Amino acid sequence: MRHLSYTERANYCLSPLAKRLLQLMDEKQTNLTISADVTSAQKLLELADQLGPEICMLKTHIDIISDFTPDLTHTLRKLAHQHHFLLFEDRKFADIGNTVKHQYEGGIYHIVDWADIINAHSLPGPGIVQGLAQVGRKKNRGLVLIAEMSSAGHFMNVDYIRSTLKMAEHTSDFVIGFITQHALSADPHWIHMTPGIKLETGKDALGQQYITPKKAILEHGTDIIIVGRGIIAATDPVAEARKYRESGWNAYLKRCEK
Repeated sequence: MRHLSYTERANYCLSPLAKRLLQLMDEKQTNLTISADVTSAQKLLELADQLGPEICMLKTHIDIISDFTPDLTHTLRKLAHQHHFLLFEDRKFADIGNTVKHQYEGGIYHIVDWADIINAHSLPGPGIVQGLAQVGRKKNRGLVLIAEMSSAGHFMNVDYIRSTLKMAEHTSDFVIGFITQHALSADPHWIHMTPGIKLETGKDALGQQYITPKKAILEHGTDIIIVGRGIIAATDPVAEARKYRESGWNAYLKRCEK
């Protein structure tokens, strides 16, 4: 059976945000997400502007920005609109439903007002999804559940991954997919996002394990490659981003041919 394109899969999505992301990827011909783990507002905005044309999403850690102001997220929204990408705040919510509601909606970051996508651990149980959904649904946001990480020695075994998928199935109008190293399901509406991507396999000194775009998309069946230091630490981040974009996109095209 032929693998469906991103645009074809969009027709199966209950989430408007998931549909938008899949269509964007085909229109822009990129499945690359940049993990912009930087600590200054200026550097984050520079990366968003320089790399925006190459990516489908910009992944942020807004709480590590040392000079955060609300103007930062307003400008990020403008750049996302200008360059046609989505904003993914890598908050990794991991608390009871009532607490994550306040973390998502309030505080100094007001994440729901600017981030198209957030993520969460499934460990607390269904209440975390329900709490986030109460805030995010009203703004057509999307949630990604963390099923499997790229760090060595993580505790996310087969039973944990299976339970995460089951939890997501009850809220597929808000949960759009998973952070994972392998596709969890063949259902076309789930979007599988894989961190720990480099052009060559390897690992760092703190347990991060890297796989190639081809391995992630062709062998493991995932959809989006998430790249951080491999691009932002490069001498020419734009040229490096184009290499990753081409590698990830070619792997996707080959998968569609099968």
